[in-house]
Amino acid sequence: MPDQDLHSDRESVAVRLIARSDVAALAAGAAVFGTGGGGAVHTVQLAVEAAIDAYGPVEVVPVEELTDEDAVIVMSAMGAPSVGIEMLTAAGQPETIVREVERLTGRRVTAVMAAEIGGSNGVAPVGWAARLGLKVLDADGMGRAFPEGTMISMNVAGLPSEFAVLSDVVGNVSVLRTINLAWLERHARALCVASGAISLGAHYVLTAKTAPGAVVEGTVSRAVQVGRRLLGAAEPVAELVDELGAALVVTGKIIDVERRTEGGFTLGSVTVEGVGTDRGRLVRVEIQNENLVILEDGEVTASVPDLITVVDSETGEAISTELLRFGQRVGVVAWACDPLWRTERGLELAGPHAFGYDLEYVPFGAADDTASVTSAATTVTATAVEGASR
Repeated sequence: MPDQDLHSDRESVAVRLIARSDVAALAAGAAVFGTGGGGAVHTVQLAVEAAIDAYGPVEVVPVEELTDEDAVIVMSAMGAPSVGIEMLTAAGQPETIVREVERLTGRRVTAVMAAEIGGSNGVAPVGWAARLGLKVLDADGMGRAFPEGTMISMNVAGLPSEFAVLSDVVGNVSVLRTINLAWLERHARALCVASGAISLGAHYVLTAKTAPGAVVEGTVSRAVQVGRRLLGAAEPVAELVDELGAALVVTGKIIDVERRTEGGFTLGSVTVEGVGTDRGRLVRVEIQNENLVILEDGEVTASVPDLITVVDSETGEAISTELLRFGQRVGVVAWACDPLWRTERGLELAGPHAFGYDLEYVPFGAADDTASVTSAATTVTATAVEGASR
């Protein structure tokens, strides 16, 4: 594997409006940041384009421009991505959740933020915002996708969630008030399974005081930028690796897929047999909705919270875990996570041990200055806690 800088120094150009022509790029970029999870983007891309056609473009607002009048609702679909292919969100679900949040808080919701920028959960909020006449916050709670409700930047920052609202496709609405996010995950997951392993939810209402330092900023703009470069590339995989400051771990074909739906998750593994210069190599990727760990010859190449994405070797299109198939020609790409996930609290919530792996986290790209990364993320976390206390 080539020795290279795994932190891209490319700055994102802020996106201030998402029109129909931007949705394809957003979807392509969100699929990459989905690390295999967050839901496949193809169907939701069509839904968002239709929403913008009907209601107009959506304003994107950066965190620093939030005012005291703003209330940002954090929304996502929850459940097994494999189920989400067949069970689509009902048209009234987002509005049902927003109105319930407004009833509970006594505040008018002004913007939507994706709980995770990855996969369909990074794209769908634009369509929800269009239908509801809301803005979209240029941020998310992960900088990627994670499978569990505890694995969110607001939890890393120590920001409490006072309640959660869940809605399913048949109209059931549930309000949960739990003592912490670990209990919220347990209760919400049980409701999700009872709803057919997929539901829509919101937990957290952010303000101009609580959002700074508690969210991963600029990720909507970043996803659009990554998608634009990918879709316009003559050599998509190479362009993607360059844009992300990533490493192409292996290029090959899928020779085995083991996948099952269990407890509201898509679980399993995929094995890639190297081709070309990678001939003779066997690489296995472990999955729980998202790609979690890369193993080769019994050794860990990369693991959560760093990002691992399987892409089509010709188009560079990210392939979600529920769409991986025997015989696909793919590349496995890995790159460094947002610094907040490399803090002690971040690793506690989303490191290998959080997924049941008995291995210590080694930052992908050993040459990175992990001490500096940790210091920067600790500063971010302190800023969020200070904001929450005001």
